[in-house]
Amino acid sequence: MLDALDCVRYDKRGHVAHITLDRPQALNAMNLRMHAELAEVWDDFESDDDIWVGVLTGAGERSFSVGQDLKELVRRIDDGTATSTFGSRDQPGWPRLTERFSMVKPLIARVNGYALGGGFELALACDIVIAAEHAEFGLTEARLGLVAGAGGVFRLTRQAPFRIAMGHLLTGRRMTAARAYELGLVNEVVPADALDDCLEHWLRDVLSCAPLSLRAAKEAATVSATLPLDRAFATRYASEERRMRSRDALEGPRAFVEKRLPKWTGT
Repeated sequence: MLDALDCVRYDKRGHVAHITLDRPQALNAMNLRMHAELAEVWDDFESDDDIWVGVLTGAGERSFSVGQDLKELVRRIDDGTATSTFGSRDQPGWPRLTERFSMVKPLIARVNGYALGGGFELALACDIVIAAEHAEFGLTEARLGLVAGAGGVFRLTRQAPFRIAMGHLLTGRRMTAARAYELGLVNEVVPADALDDCLEHWLRDVLSCAPLSLRAAKEAATVSATLPLDRAFATRYASEERRMRSRDALEGPRAFVEKRLPKWTGT
């Protein structure tokens, strides 16, 4: 059972977990309380076998998240408790989403406004990103004397062309949703009033697939990203070991032959 959550909303609907950063008055800036609550949420999300996919978004229509709560950071600097570098070890909420490298369930980011700093880093850590036309993305830390330490430096240079990524990292410039789509950082951009319909289309397609197949594909894709092709084939993946011995691995072909929709169980 999760403790009472003040900064995050966590709702399970069928096989989908909806995680909402819920500080709209602060443009969903992430304070230490939010990080601690998110750790509980991600623990539950990963452990609940009835949950097959997650949706991460921000409350309100203005912001996905503008990243770190700078007002709180200044207070922590003044009282001598603030440290900032790569990673979050020994800080509230560790390991945060950006460091849960073994998470194999798919995550969809629903970006409804600003995704700046740590907010952009959260989106970069998701598997599918859909965005409203008015969304803006940026790693603006350098303009604040900070660094994109929640993986932005590492993920942006892997997910966008290196020189383009460096241009953003070394200027703090923002990009529009359309530009993020051009760079392959976003899967789909739609008008704000069509964002929820877009999400439902993606969820329908994801949920039409076998959940264990999705986990196997995600684990293999992420683990093998930096491996030579021969090693990628030779590596054993825990999620694939589970999938290949599952009931769903039999259900899919059988349903096809019988000309019916498969009934996935995740077992």
